[in-house]
Amino acid sequence: MQTVSTPFQYCDQLVCDFEKVMAKPIVKKSAVYYTGVDLGTAYIVLAVLDENYQPVAGAYRFANVVKDGMVVDYMGAIRIVKELKQELEEKIGTTLIYAAAALPPGTFTLDSGAIKHVVQGAGFELTKLLDEPTAANAVLKIKNGAIVDIGGGTTGIAILKDGEVIYVADEPTGGTHFSLVIAGAYKLSFDDADQYKRDPKHHKELLPVLRPVIEKVASIINRHVRDYAVEQIYLVGGTCCLEGIEDIIAKQIHLPIYKPQNPMFVTPLGIALNCTQEIL
Repeated sequence: MQTVSTPFQYCDQLVCDFEKVMAKPIVKKSAVYYTGVDLGTAYIVLAVLDENYQPVAGAYRFANVVKDGMVVDYMGAIRIVKELKQELEEKIGTTLIYAAAALPPGTFTLDSGAIKHVVQGAGFELTKLLDEPTAANAVLKIKNGAIVDIGGGTTGIAILKDGEVIYVADEPTGGTHFSLVIAGAYKLSFDDADQYKRDPKHHKELLPVLRPVIEKVASIINRHVRDYAVEQIYLVGGTCCLEGIEDIIAKQIHLPIYKPQNPMFVTPLGIALNCTQEIL
């Protein structure tokens, strides 16, 4: 089954605008700024929107503070979020007050306190804490289907019906496992393998090497969606930036696949869109 290109103009335009302001922040007066804090296994991303929920700035940094969707380096997470916050404040000339954050599906009762304290410890007023699929759907705006978030440590799946999440799952397979496979195949350290993976010029070469682990991700997706009337899969998450991953997944699960222009930024933007001025 081939991948599909569906008319998600809002999603792709928002991501495109965000990429532009990451390179050149918009310095203008806004009554309020809303920040989305995405604590990922591989990256921490901050997305800043203005009073009209339009992107004005953003930043991200590689980090090892989260493992399998759980915060494992609490102080390190606070430090990085605080540094990114200060960096963005200097760029747009204001203090960022309000922030929202998100957790992988199925981990809310386990790690919501840690996420909350990281965001607050970095100097934000936390206004909302939600699950990542709901955040992503604020950007995707789908009514029916499955959102699959392939991150650094886990693959999260959320099935939506009539715009509501009716099922969630999260399993430990993601970009970290891709890097381990590359390290073994190329006799590289894990960090070098991770860097190698991120360079788009290596993606075509890496697909055959990574096919077994991509097919494992596909089998995880298939196992969770097969009992539901899912007609289309929507891929988000940094690991989905690997060119061609969607084609391998589509062939394994025999469902149409949609992947945004830059799936890494869908969830952090969705988190920011859920930010308000009402403090938790």
